[in-house]
Amino acid sequence: MQARVPAGLDRKETEIYRQLDPERLPRHIAIIMDGNGRWAKRRHMPRVAGHRAGVAAVRSTVETAARIGVGALTLYAFSEENWKKRPKSEVDFLMRLLSRYLKAEVPTLNENNIRLEYIGRQHELPEDVQERMAWARQSTAHNTGTVLTLALNYSARSELVDAFRSMANAASQNGGFEHLRIDEDTVGRHLYTSHLPDPDLVVRTSGEMRLSNFLLWQLAYAEIYVTPTLWPDFRGLHLLEAVAEYQKRERRYGGLNGDARGRLGDGLGKADK
Repeated sequence: MQARVPAGLDRKETEIYRQLDPERLPRHIAIIMDGNGRWAKRRHMPRVAGHRAGVAAVRSTVETAARIGVGALTLYAFSEENWKKRPKSEVDFLMRLLSRYLKAEVPTLNENNIRLEYIGRQHELPEDVQERMAWARQSTAHNTGTVLTLALNYSARSELVDAFRSMANAASQNGGFEHLRIDEDTVGRHLYTSHLPDPDLVVRTSGEMRLSNFLLWQLAYAEIYVTPTLWPDFRGLHLLEAVAEYQKRERRYGGLNGDARGRLGDGLGKADK
């Protein structure tokens, strides 16, 4: 019996969805959103035009993920390197764009039962942006569907540094370092993503073949899907194409025929069958 097609998918999305096994959807999809600048350059437009156009890609991708029942979606929106190395005018524009996005999209997030979270060094962002972020998170806190996490002022290496600092601080307040036990589970509890399962699938747009300091610990066993599509042109259809490719792969986690899968099966949604 063919699975029911979720409401809201267009004709092309429906065609791809019918090819999917809804029992084997990725629990958590992470996306490196890349190509805004190249998209604008090809059109002889300023870089900020690419960032503005990227908002439509976010909306389409997030809604499709929620409609098909992906448990978690994490978007690499603004890296720590962006914060430090981009021109101030571009950074200021991105902060304004983020504030406008959050204000405009909260009703849509609520309509789709999406809960909003963040990872990254949020305390370094402008105070008014932090206030808008807190408002948006609180406004969606009651939702029980897809968890949308925005990585803002994020760096995987900084995350690990912060995790080690957190572990050391916890040990100093709980009997001293001689009682500190460090294993994978301990590190995981101190990462920004402790509220999420590790991603099953990471998508990179624009054709680049690198992780760009994104979720380096969490992506250890993720399937990697790279598309030449620039982020402003990315839509829910492309997300479904990535999921279709993901379902063609055999995930062994270093074992044979999936034997090592068990320890990674906890978290949001269903583990791979």
